[in-house]
Amino acid sequence: MALLDSKRPPAPRRFRRGAFSILAVLVLAAASVGPWTTAHAQTLDFPPPPPSLPKSPAAIERDKTGDKQMLVQADEIDYDYANNRVSAVGNVQIYYGGSTLEARKVIYDQKTKRLHAEGNVRLTEEDGKVTYGEIMDLSDNYRDGFVDSLRLETPDRTHMAAARADRTKGNYTVFHNGVYTACEPCKNHPEKPPLWQVKAARIIHDQGEKMIYFEDARIEFFGMPMMYLPYFSAPDPTVKRKTGFLMPTIATSSKYGTAVEIPYYWALAPNYDLTLAPMITTKQGLLMEGEFRQRLINGSYSIRAAGIHQNDPTYFVRSDGSQTPGYRTNRGSLETTGRFAINDKWAWGWDALMVSDRSFIQDYNPRLSHYRVNDPLQSGVTEGVSQLYLTGKGNRSYFDARSIYYLGMSEADTQAQIPVVHPVIDYMYTVDHPVVGGELGFNFNFTSLSRTQANFDAITKTALTAGTGGGNICNTADSAAKTSANCLLRGAPGNFNRFTSEAHWSRSITDSYGQVFKPFASVRVDAGSMNVTNDPSVSNYLTPGETDLVRAMPTVGLEYRFPFINVSSWGTQTIEPIAQIIVRPNETQIGKWVNEDAQSLIFDDSNLFKVDKFSGYDRVEGGSRANYGVQYTAQFNKGGFINALFGQSYSLFGQNSFAVNGTTNTGLDSGLDTRRSDYVARLSYQPNGTYAFSSRFRFDQDTFALQRLEVESTATFDRWSASVLYGDYAAQPLIGFLDRRQGILGTGQYKLDANWVLLGSALYDINEKKFSQTRLGLGYIDDCLILAVNYITNYTYSGNVENNHTVMLQLSLRTLGGTSVSQGLSSTPQQ
Repeated sequence: MALLDSKRPPAPRRFRRGAFSILAVLVLAAASVGPWTTAHAQTLDFPPPPPSLPKSPAAIERDKTGDKQMLVQADEIDYDYANNRVSAVGNVQIYYGGSTLEARKVIYDQKTKRLHAEGNVRLTEEDGKVTYGEIMDLSDNYRDGFVDSLRLETPDRTHMAAARADRTKGNYTVFHNGVYTACEPCKNHPEKPPLWQVKAARIIHDQGEKMIYFEDARIEFFGMPMMYLPYFSAPDPTVKRKTGFLMPTIATSSKYGTAVEIPYYWALAPNYDLTLAPMITTKQGLLMEGEFRQRLINGSYSIRAAGIHQNDPTYFVRSDGSQTPGYRTNRGSLETTGRFAINDKWAWGWDALMVSDRSFIQDYNPRLSHYRVNDPLQSGVTEGVSQLYLTGKGNRSYFDARSIYYLGMSEADTQAQIPVVHPVIDYMYTVDHPVVGGELGFNFNFTSLSRTQANFDAITKTALTAGTGGGNICNTADSAAKTSANCLLRGAPGNFNRFTSEAHWSRSITDSYGQVFKPFASVRVDAGSMNVTNDPSVSNYLTPGETDLVRAMPTVGLEYRFPFINVSSWGTQTIEPIAQIIVRPNETQIGKWVNEDAQSLIFDDSNLFKVDKFSGYDRVEGGSRANYGVQYTAQFNKGGFINALFGQSYSLFGQNSFAVNGTTNTGLDSGLDTRRSDYVARLSYQPNGTYAFSSRFRFDQDTFALQRLEVESTATFDRWSASVLYGDYAAQPLIGFLDRRQGILGTGQYKLDANWVLLGSALYDINEKKFSQTRLGLGYIDDCLILAVNYITNYTYSGNVENNHTVMLQLSLRTLGGTSVSQGLSSTPQQ
């Protein structure tokens, strides 16, 4: 454009596309230029402008600052010197400062310094935003103007349309009778309305504030108006964080009635913010929540608080007159979390929780709480964790140290029976070079904990009903009745400290026949100090007072495998006999050590060849043992496989650790407590990517009676998938499972189309002959809309109800935010 700002030519001239198909190309001036002229007048055979006409101030300023130039391309250029206008006609394209204007015709008025474009106008701005219109009237720097029949597309895939739009000051646009959506038009039927859109009398986009304001607005879904809002606003799609109201949520519950929550978010600084979320309830009053978050150079932390002055605490009284934890006027919680990096290998942090009562979070499910249950299928929070930790990770090492305070939130919890972990420290290191041809590693653990009250668990039906008033005798003060025949000591009162160090070595050797020999050796030393509270009930299990203990467990062994491989036209078969011999002395001081971390033991195929089958450090397996079995694998050429394993464990000599009860009876009724263990087996079959079947078995070593069974089958097709899990577990009265347990869990999902999905699940307790959990849901999800409806029933450990029935509607609109509406229906209070 105006690179020549002097004499004008003697008469108007027009350059047209000629027989040689020459395209008119002109370089135009920047924002505040004067008359349009060409940069190559001589090339286009224009006479040079006479020097009598001086350059305009704008042109002189442009020469000083080096303003951006504008390139115009069109079929023809018309100069109207009488009216100081230049017209570009036919396939007009104007490039300026990274922006492109395309139209059938563009007229530039030198007096008003405005561009008038008409005919399929398209303006592509430097940031990728595309504006369509039939008529555009703009200033020569595109800052101000109006557009008729506008359509706007942004790089983040939002779309706007309006009968007319006015832009002023370069960053303030008003869309009259506008439409806004973040949904892409349907590819096959673009004339159809989008999934959702907002229609408003006026839509105001303030690019300076990065806000979009909607006036007299209607929100439509699938072309149908569903909601009217006289006024609302939202950050524009380019904003990651912005001060303002967040989407409200609505919930109903028998505990607090109907509740409306309207959060407000403050972006106080680029690295910290504050959210306040008042929840107004019809029964219990105002629940106030707040969260402060801050990100620092090497980490971040947050503080969350919630509180309520209950209007009707009497709801939390059972029908028999007993009070639940929620029976109090003032209730609330305080939480904080933090994590900071010391360097690229070390980090430290904390989690902390304080509550007025253990059922507050379950009753109100605060929006900002770390323990909020977002999936109603979850039965609720059963414990809170406060901890301070330090972690480190190297190439061949790992360190973790933490102090933990557990807060019991279920009705069955007694806080004094839950241990406080002062620190628990773990360190593992593997030597980075071979040692005697094998791998050498070290494990260290230090655990220190305390509790104030003993935790007993009944293991006979008599113990469950022989107490005062027909209650659990293990929960009474009758110390004489609390024996290992009736009760297990799950946790001892007092202080307990243990340090464990272990060195382990193993090597794998394969001979020329394909036989695999794996020798291994380890030595472990435990040192412990206990101070057991002098409780008469505990003295039946442990010696009260201070006790110092030391034990050692050296182990050597050999594992042998000899895979036989057969290659056929259809695939490969492998039969692999496996044998393992472990030699070690007897476990010592059984029943003298407090058992905190080794109470769980499930004997199956996963730990058949594990050297120490206990789950924690408080017990250590002793006595020499042989583990043996055979594994079969068939791999098909066209995909799919079969895998089966069958094996048994045998106590060779010495004392069988799993046959000694200790304080928790760990190992009894496990299938390992006899000289010949139960048989364990696994069978998996997956013919293709559609079907999968897996099962685990444990059979009695004498009668081959089924002791444990888990069977799972899944099927996945293009539009639907289903899974069924069946479990059958024999009674284990010596560890507290007095009856046989059977249950079945079924889940299914059906995709109605590319976006709609129908899902359901149900958990059925065969012994109780009732459903303990069901879920039915319908959901829609795509790149601009998430819509879900769920109906859930489940059992909860909350302080005053047994069964929860919840209906939840979840809605999320891309760029505008999400909200939810839930209604909870509770059964009658517990008796």
